Amino acid sequence: MSLKSGVAKVAGKNSYWFLHNVLKGGTSFPGKLAMKIDPEVLNSLAKGYETIIVTGTNGKTMTTALIVEALKKKYGDILTNPSGSNMQQGIVTAFLAHKNKKVKRKIAVLEVDEANVKMVTKLLHPSAFVLTNIFRDQMDRYGEIYTTYEKIVNGIKLAPDATIIANGDASIFSSVELPNKKVFYGFKLPDDKPENDFKAPVNTDGVLCPKCDHILHFHERIYANLGDFFCPNCGYHRPELTYTVNKIIDQTPNSLKFRMGEKDYSIGIGGTYNIYNALAAYSVARQFGLSEEEVAESFAENKRIFGRQELIKYKNKDIDLILVKNPVGLDEVLHMLNTEKDDYSLVTLLNANHADGIDTSWIWDADFEGLNKDKIKKILVGGERWHDMDFRLEISGFDPGTMLTSPDYDSLIEEIAKLPTKKVYILSTYTAMLALRKTMAEKKIIKAGM
Repeated sequence: MSLKSGVAKVAGKNSYWFLHNVLKGGTSFPGKLAMKIDPEVLNSLAKGYETIIVTGTNGKTMTTALIVEALKKKYGDILTNPSGSNMQQGIVTAFLAHKNKKVKRKIAVLEVDEANVKMVTKLLHPSAFVLTNIFRDQMDRYGEIYTTYEKIVNGIKLAPDATIIANGDASIFSSVELPNKKVFYGFKLPDDKPENDFKAPVNTDGVLCPKCDHILHFHERIYANLGDFFCPNCGYHRPELTYTVNKIIDQTPNSLKFRMGEKDYSIGIGGTYNIYNALAAYSVARQFGLSEEEVAESFAENKRIFGRQELIKYKNKDIDLILVKNPVGLDEVLHMLNTEKDDYSLVTLLNANHADGIDTSWIWDADFEGLNKDKIKKILVGGERWHDMDFRLEISGFDPGTMLTSPDYDSLIEEIAKLPTKKVYILSTYTAMLALRKTMAEKKIIKAGM
């Protein structure tokens, strides 16, 4: 380690200690400080670690958490960035914060922002890349899905010896020839029949064949552009899958039961998209030598994580806080809400800051019209762009008499206590979620920090 790296490491660790223990925060500033002193400090911090990079549009945080819990079963302490601070400074902070314990195998599992894969790979030399999916997301920042994938591929090209563990149901992930070893996972359900031949709905993005630009067809579609795809024009088709989900047994907003191979698995969280996240984690765990029993045990112990279907108890309410950030993710959350058997209240928080994406038009691409409105007894609308969401819900058929706007977080929390149902679902963009959690922490409803 060079003198510059040593100084950067000490300064970063000291700033993390102060921010974490005195100010109860600090997920990126220590990394920024260390990088200011030594822009390549991550290189020295990561020496000796086998690093797994998890990237893609949706599911990075949950997939990372599930991988970490699984690998802990066999290898003990795992370094990770649990707050979802997934740009370079947040990843440096994760290394600065980690207490090096004696373990069988030094492993780091890192969620990495798609646009940061190249710069992180350059310094980390990862042993595996986990690719979840690619959907349109923050168009002002990422552009089209092909631009996003190109950013990821440019990073992967710097690590030709790393294994790619990718969602085989996403046509884009098998479209580029790379020298890396590839392992694909996906859904192989009983009704996935080779004779099936249909197209995705007209408003689905990412359904042009990556090889010839013809419209892809499907034998089976799970959601959005994910499924058993094929091109009738050039013959491009889904790659052979190593790990599969064979059956969805049961779904509620707070639980999933499904079969992978010959074994049934359960996790305490809802949404078909989270089955994909669990399958990605399962694939990594199996590649890293875990038994099916060890994976099943880790899934059963799965904890809710910061902002991703995070459960909060307040007054007599069971609050489910869910991050939404793009139309595909929001659509899947809305489908999940339709599995709720009890009446509930809905809270929507919409911001349009840089971290959220400054264009709010994406809310018009989500199927609010398809919500079971009979189950929703009251709606609260908040966030800096509450008026956009309020109008969107009214157009989708909700009675304005069931809707209340509450842009201020203090008053929003007071209104939540008055809601007529025990169950409350909060759908929130990223910066609105941070602001809500900060206010809740100040009111001692939740603990400060992540």
